[in-house]
Amino acid sequence: MKLSEIDKIELGFLQFDDYLSLKDVMVAAYSTMPEAYWKEHHIRTLINKFPEGQVIVKVNGQIAGCALSVIVNSAKLENNHTYRQVTADYTFNSHTNEGDVLYGIDVFIKPEYRGLRLGRRLYDYRKELCEKLNLKSILFGGRIPNYHKYANEITPKEYIEKVRRKEIHDPVLNFQISNDFHPTKILKGYLEGDQASNEFAVLLEWDNIYYEKRINKVNTKLRVVRLGLIQWQMRPYKDVASLMQQAEYFIDTVSGYRSDFALFPEFFNAPLMAMNNHLSEPEAIRELAKYTDEIVQKFSNFSISYNINIIAGSMPEVKNGNLYNVGYLCKRDGAVERYEKLHVTPDEAKVWGMQGGHEIKVFDTDCGKIGILICYDSEFPELSRLLADDGMDILFVPFLTDTQNGYSRVRNCAQARAIENECYVAIAGSVGNLPNVHNMDIQFAQSMVFTPCDFSFPTNGVKAEATPNTEMILIADVDIDLLRELHQLGSVRNLMDRRKDLFELKRKK
Repeated sequence: MKLSEIDKIELGFLQFDDYLSLKDVMVAAYSTMPEAYWKEHHIRTLINKFPEGQVIVKVNGQIAGCALSVIVNSAKLENNHTYRQVTADYTFNSHTNEGDVLYGIDVFIKPEYRGLRLGRRLYDYRKELCEKLNLKSILFGGRIPNYHKYANEITPKEYIEKVRRKEIHDPVLNFQISNDFHPTKILKGYLEGDQASNEFAVLLEWDNIYYEKRINKVNTKLRVVRLGLIQWQMRPYKDVASLMQQAEYFIDTVSGYRSDFALFPEFFNAPLMAMNNHLSEPEAIRELAKYTDEIVQKFSNFSISYNINIIAGSMPEVKNGNLYNVGYLCKRDGAVERYEKLHVTPDEAKVWGMQGGHEIKVFDTDCGKIGILICYDSEFPELSRLLADDGMDILFVPFLTDTQNGYSRVRNCAQARAIENECYVAIAGSVGNLPNVHNMDIQFAQSMVFTPCDFSFPTNGVKAEATPNTEMILIADVDIDLLRELHQLGSVRNLMDRRKDLFELKRKK
C-alpha cells in the first residue's frame, strides 16, 4: 500500500468479533505455514485472560496487524524454555496478573502493509503497557529465519554477532534490535517445526527503566527531587548557638519551599575560629573540631523537625589523633551518615596538617541514591565514576574557594561530572570575607545545579545558578526519570558506551 492511499491508522484492542478479519491477516502473514494461524478458542482465551495485551493496528478501518501477549512470572520460566512451555501448551494458563514480565506471544503484519512501520507501533504500545503495569521487562523468543543458510558453518551465537555487525541480514532479528531489544540467550528447540531457524530462537528483552520492585510497604521514593542550595555568607559569630541560628533560618526557608535536600558549603563553620585567632593555624582548627559533634546533633534535629535531608557541608574532625575534613548526611528519618574528603589540598595539608579520608560510598535516601564529594574531590573523575557505577543519581559538592581561579576548577569539573556520569550535580559554596580568621580571608562562589547535555535537559547543562558572591538560596527541581531515559535512549550514552574491553575502574581494598 502506498502512503498516499492511507487516510487513517489506529490502534485498538482486539475483539472476538474481529476474528474472521484477523484470520485473513494471519493466513496471509504465515504464507509459508498456512495452517499455523491461531484458532478461535486461542483468541477467545487470550482476550478473556488479558484484554489489554491483545492489540490490533488498522489501516483505513481494515486490520493490518496484531500483537498478542501474556504476563508471566520470570522466576518460573525454564532457563531453556520452549514456546509450548511459555504458553502452557497453548492454553495460556501461564498468564498471571501477579507476574513481572510481559511475554510476547506473537506479532504479525499483513504483507501488503509491510514497510509502513506498523510493527514499531505495536511494539511501542507494548512498551507503554509494560511501563503502565510496572513490569520489569518485555521478553519473547525471536526466530532467526535465515540461520538455516549458515547452520553448517557457524553457531547460533556467532550468527547473532554477525547480524549485529551487519555482516548477515536477518529481517526478524534486525527489526528487534532496532526496537531496543537486546539478545540475552539462545533457546534450543524453542518452536517445533521452525526449520528455517533450526528450531533455535533468541531470547530478546526490553528493560523497563521505570520498573520499581513491588514491596509490602508504602513507597515514598520521589521521582522529581527539589534541591535547596545555601550560598552561605561568612560573617562573625560569637558562638555555636548564633551560627546554628543562621543555619536554621536557611533550613526553615528551603523546607518552606518543600525542598528535599538542603546543601551547606565546605567549612561553613569557619567563622568560629576567630575566637582562637591567638593560636597557631593547626591549633585553631583543632579547637574548631571540638564543635563538630554538637553541630551534627543540631543538624540531625533540624532534619527531623523540618522534614528535610541536610548535607552539612564539611567540618574539621579529629579521629584517633588525626585531623580530617568530614561532613554528615542528616536524613529526615533520623539516620545520620558520615562522608570524608579524600583528597586534601596542598594548603590543607601544609597549614593545618589535615589528612585525606579513606571511604567513598553511595548513600540511599528517600529520593534515590546520592553521592557527596567535598570540593577538591570533584576534580578527580574516578571518584564520581565509582559512585555512578553504584547507581548515583545526584552528586552533591560542598566547596570553599578563595579565588575565582579555584572556583572555576570546581565549577568546570563538576559540570564535566554531570555529563560523563549522566547525573545531576549540585555545588554550593561560601561568599564574603573573614579578616579575623587566618588562612580563611576571602571566598568566591556561585552555587549551581548541573545536568547532562541532551534534549530533555537545558542545552548548556545548567539547571539553575545563583548570583555570584551574594548570600542567597537556590532552589531547583531535578527529574530522576529523565536520567533513566538518558541512560538508554540518549543521543550519546557515556555510561553504556564505555569500552570496558579496553579499561576498567575498580576500588582497592
